[in-house]
Amino acid sequence: MNFTRWSARLPGTQRRAAARTDHQVSPDRLGEGSVPAARAEQLTDEAPPSPAVDDLPVRDILDRVPALVALLHGPDHRIAYVNDAYAAAFGVRPLGEPARKALPELDELGLLPLLDQVLRSSRPRTVKSRRAPDGRSYTFTCTPVDLPAGPAPDGVLKGGGVLVFAADVTDHAEAAERLRASERDQRETAVTLQRSLLPQELEEPDDLRIAATYQPGGTEAAVGGDWYDVITLGGGRTALVIGDVMGRGVRAAAVMGQLRTAVRAYARLDLPPHEILQLLDGLAMEIDANQIATCAYAIHDPNEGSLVYASAGHLPILVRDEDGTVHRADEPTGPPLGTGGWLHASGTVPLGPGSTAVLYTDGLVERRDADLDDGIAALERALAGATGTPQVVCDRLVRALGVAADHDDDVAVLVLQHPARTGTDRELFRNAALELLGGVEAAPRARAFASGVLTSWRFPADLHDLGVLATSELVANSLQHGTPPMRLRLRRTDRRLIIEVTDGDDHLPRRRRAEPADEAGRGIAIVATIASHWGARRTPGGGKAVWCEFALPRTT
Repeated sequence: MNFTRWSARLPGTQRRAAARTDHQVSPDRLGEGSVPAARAEQLTDEAPPSPAVDDLPVRDILDRVPALVALLHGPDHRIAYVNDAYAAAFGVRPLGEPARKALPELDELGLLPLLDQVLRSSRPRTVKSRRAPDGRSYTFTCTPVDLPAGPAPDGVLKGGGVLVFAADVTDHAEAAERLRASERDQRETAVTLQRSLLPQELEEPDDLRIAATYQPGGTEAAVGGDWYDVITLGGGRTALVIGDVMGRGVRAAAVMGQLRTAVRAYARLDLPPHEILQLLDGLAMEIDANQIATCAYAIHDPNEGSLVYASAGHLPILVRDEDGTVHRADEPTGPPLGTGGWLHASGTVPLGPGSTAVLYTDGLVERRDADLDDGIAALERALAGATGTPQVVCDRLVRALGVAADHDDDVAVLVLQHPARTGTDRELFRNAALELLGGVEAAPRARAFASGVLTSWRFPADLHDLGVLATSELVANSLQHGTPPMRLRLRRTDRRLIIEVTDGDDHLPRRRRAEPADEAGRGIAIVATIASHWGARRTPGGGKAVWCEFALPRTT
């Protein structure tokens, strides 16, 4: 085939015929070209002129370039030319044969449809980093070319053609794959760390049914610092926590772990939610002054039928009533943890029997192309129609919000239900209370009241006697060290008996060692000895509550 004829028609070589190496320019026309005559004379005297780009032999160049080059001709892409590099990579190819038959490597790489597109559109196309049968990776660029209008001497069909140029990018592809593998390893490490720092099993309060789920972002998303927790505080109360550390990767997961551990430690102090967040705020600044986190901390008290909460920049808690009405607990709220200089406040939302509450992180409701309030409104609608167990509600909310395996952010959801007790189940959850009036008769009245209630609840004799003794000691402690108003509350669940005494003094008792000659100081020590757990906390309106609990014997 006359290679010069078609190579002269390649893009950028249209002026080749006017600048052939064997073309002689008349001396009297030296001044008419792009080089002035005087300059040409100077170049002649000093050195031979450099050849123009159009003077370069194209075939020689294509034969020598390390890239793979092939010229295909006609609608069935018959082979017009392959260079030495192409032949070295895939073998010698017969000229004139269609690509589908003679270039199986292009078929395996899926390039034949691309060649058709190039011919139809007359526009170049590029596919990056395709792995070829020889094990190397190439970036292919297919460029349309105009071939000679007349018949070619070797019989190749005339018409449009495609120049295939393949650059070997194996080193780049391998480096990119190593980088991706490293990123996958780091992500798997962060996911493993994240999951290990989350609760492996949720604590199971007597009065609540709880489920939670955590889903890391898709493979292209770095793991964030979402976390949740459930903490039984004693006395029937339960703390519920959810948070989100800003940032990604192992660092965010590590900070999350420290905050979660701190929350559990602070929760044992049985402080109001806003005071817990105040302590966490200072700790977050100590951990990393450049790291912030959002957090919502709530306490459920079955005696009050409410959820007391505080929020540090976190999304509002949603509560669904038994009739399906959804409430948004969005006030009060404060800035995220780690910002400092803010006094948080607590709020209250009802959580009666039959209610469901949802705590969640922004990955559930935030989308790049939508307003955050729209996402929260969508969650409210999904919650209004979500029924079933907490785990079923969890799964339905995640599906309803469109969270899939390739989601671009991690998601944590915590669902709690306060079930409505009916029938025989209701008999296992009962309360009794007595207002205590000061005076010498208060302690005997409290003992008699406790004895009657425990008898009516059909407790075993040994548990009855321990309950009456604990009641006597707690009431005596309150009468001696507390102030009115005083109240005794007895409560039973399906798993424990809880005895609680409240009064108007906010000084918390502590267990101490009483010497033989001491007339006081033994009451709390006795309670701590006979009860499964005991504790004390300050009440929101001033004063304190001192409680103890006994585990009920398991029934077969």
